[in-house]
This record gives sequence, C-alpha cells and structure tokens, in this order.
Amino acid sequence: MRITLIKPNIGKMEHSLYVDEARMEPLQLGVIAALTPEELELEMYDDRMEAIPYDRQTDLVAVTVETFTARRAYEIAGEFRKRGVRVILGGMHVRLMPEEASEHADSIFIGDAEKLWHAVIDDVKKGKLNKVYAGGIGIPHPGVYTRRDIFKGKGYLPITLTQFSRGCRYNCSFCVTSVYFNRTHCFRDVKEVIGEIESQERNLIFFVDDNIVANPDAAKKLFRELIPLNVKWVSQASIDMTQDKELMDLMVKSGCLGHVVGFESIDVKNLKWMNKTPNLNLFDGYDRQLKILRDHGLQLWAAFTLGHDFDTLDSIKRTLEFAVNNKFCFAAFNILMPYPQTPLYEKLKEENRLLYDGKWWLHPEYRFNYAAYEPKNMSADELTEACFEARKIFNSPASIIKRAFDFKTNMSSLYRLAIYASYNPLFRKEVFKKQGMIFGLNNMEQEK
Repeated sequence: MRITLIKPNIGKMEHSLYVDEARMEPLQLGVIAALTPEELELEMYDDRMEAIPYDRQTDLVAVTVETFTARRAYEIAGEFRKRGVRVILGGMHVRLMPEEASEHADSIFIGDAEKLWHAVIDDVKKGKLNKVYAGGIGIPHPGVYTRRDIFKGKGYLPITLTQFSRGCRYNCSFCVTSVYFNRTHCFRDVKEVIGEIESQERNLIFFVDDNIVANPDAAKKLFRELIPLNVKWVSQASIDMTQDKELMDLMVKSGCLGHVVGFESIDVKNLKWMNKTPNLNLFDGYDRQLKILRDHGLQLWAAFTLGHDFDTLDSIKRTLEFAVNNKFCFAAFNILMPYPQTPLYEKLKEENRLLYDGKWWLHPEYRFNYAAYEPKNMSADELTEACFEARKIFNSPASIIKRAFDFKTNMSSLYRLAIYASYNPLFRKEVFKKQGMIFGLNNMEQEK
C-alpha cells in the first residue's frame, strides 16, 4: 500500500513555471509521514521544485492546502482523480472552506492530523474513505518526531523546521490563525522538543510556532532546556515579549538569533482597527521595544500589513522609512489580505469592498501580491504598486548595504553577518519573481 503526500506550488510566472528558491521543508508533511505506519510505502512530492508523477500507482494522495495554493491544489487533486486515485485534502484552507474543498476531493480532513490520521489509514486499507474527518485541534504531534528522510535531496534551505506550540491567544481581525485555532495555544512536552532537536543533524532551528511566547512560562521552560544544546534558532513572536526581562534573557542564552515580529502598522489608529492587542497595549512608536530587542542582539524580520482603513500612500512610504532606518534584517510589506472566515473578510464583504467575486484565491484574474479589496484611501491598484515599491526599495542593494551596519544585530558577529548577507539577495530575487504570479498552472499539459 502506497501513500503519496503533496506540497502544492502557488502557480507560475507569466511565461514560465515558478521554482521557489527560498523553499523550506514542508513540516506538516513530515509530521503526517511520521504518523503513517512504517510498513506502508510513502512518497512526498514538492510541487515547488519537482514534477508530480500522476501516473505512478498509489492508493491515496494527501494534499496540504493553504489559501494561496488552493487553486493549484485543486488542479493536482483533479489530475489524480481523473486517473481513479482517491484524494484527501487537508490544511488550514480546508478548515476555512470545507464545502469548497469537498468539491475537489474524495475526502477532506478538518483540523490537526494527529488525532485521526490513523483512522484515514485504516479506512484506506479497508477500501473505503469517509467524506469528512474532523480531527479538531490540540497539542502538536505528541510522542512523534517529524520524519525528515522525505526531505532529503529536495534542495531546502539548510534550516531544520520544528514546532513547540500551535495557535495564539490574541484575536487580530485579519489573522487566519486566530480563526483556525479559535484563540487557543497548545504546546508540546519540552522533553519531546529537546529529543527531536537532538535526533536531527543541524545546528540552526526554525520553530514555526505562530507565537512562541504566547505562554511566557511555557516558553521560559523551553528556553532553559535549550541552553545546553548550544543551537541557534529563530521563531515568530509578539512584541509584548519585551515586557518580560527574564523571558528575553533566557531567550538569548538559549541561542535565539531573532524573530518574525508582526509590527503590522506604525499608526495607532490602524492597530485599534485591526485589534492588534499586544502592540496596542504598549504602543509608543515602538522605540522602547526596539531598544530592548536591539540591546539583546535580536535580528528581526519585521512584518507589516498595509492597506488598513487609516493607511494612505504617504503612510506606506513612512512605514518603509521606518523599516530601513531601524535596519531590520528582513521585512515583509504585505498587502492586507481578506482571508475567508476572518472578521476582516466579513467586514469587507458587508461593506461590498471585496474584489474578484470574494474568492480571490480561485479567481483566474487574481495575481499574487495584488490587492483583493477596495482600500479606503487609495485604489486597489495604487495599494498593489505601493507595496511592491516598498519591497523593491527595502531589498535594493543600497538598502541592504545600509541596513547591514548595525553592530548590535546584523554585524554583531560573523555568523549573523553571514546570515544577513546570504539571505537578503535571495529574498530580493524572490520579490521580483513572485510579483504578479498566476495562481495554478491553468495548462496542465505543462506538468506532463
């Protein structure tokens, strides 16, 4: 019996297939592989860098679906189903849009795989498959280490992905994570996390947690246990971590290089509009928080969402200046995206401001990094162009050189400078490659 796991691509560039050169290991498929009985034959194909062998015999195809990859995921599912192969779709988008996903699969999996993947396998062995498996949400893969042999030879960035926790206790209006996990935060046994890190070969770890410091006491316990391992690591964290000195000190001692931090906006009116609680509760222009982060030597990937109701073209320019002047290691200037089922989506829908018939992720005319709604203080095209311009300028050679000269962060050691110098040109390249990409391939002949 053979199980086939698929990680879909977003789609293609205007005249060629898109190969993601900054791709990381698809951790979720490594976990599912670990949950699959060893006696079964298992294969994983990553659509971001390799062709999918549709004609190869398999008993079940499992595709992980994100909103940005939904159109391509449905194309892949359709190709297998045309050949009589059963397909199950899972992932965050399936939880958000179960009826839509059901139209493209024999079965859908809602929630975390850990609780019911064994039932899926048992049913396939019996020659049947339920229409829906609802696994709920909970602790990330208890008692199971990610299976990493399926990642070998696929050209992923040299960083090991793992997970301590899932979810976030905050309720930002645009955030799909809050919807999926219903504002819960579940974390693994620290001993299991340490054991998994010790079982793999790399010294650089990426905790893909939605907010690794959402439970400060649990985070401190993890950090204390990480100290003897002498690893380097990064994660995602909310800026209110700066309020806890013990947390910050333990974080650095445990080998933390930095975090993805959701600044989202430098305008307090926008923070109120989006209900960005951790930022709003201590907002003073971020000066005090940035000083604490810099004094601890943390390199930041500053994430901004642009196009909120109090944003203007001028405020987007000021956000860019803020990012360059603070010499962030990396930054994301994301167009505010109305993900289905979020409070933001419902608000824009009620105000008749959604574009592309509301389902931008499936619309044939939508392109990657385009605005999918009508902003308040500019046109959708103006927002698209302003965000692209911010990415271009932030990732320009002049900006990369200027931002390097921060001796507390980017130049605090040769190791940190090497990370900065290696990844900035790569991300600059991705800015231009991904802008305006088509979702899906549209012409399946290119895959054959």
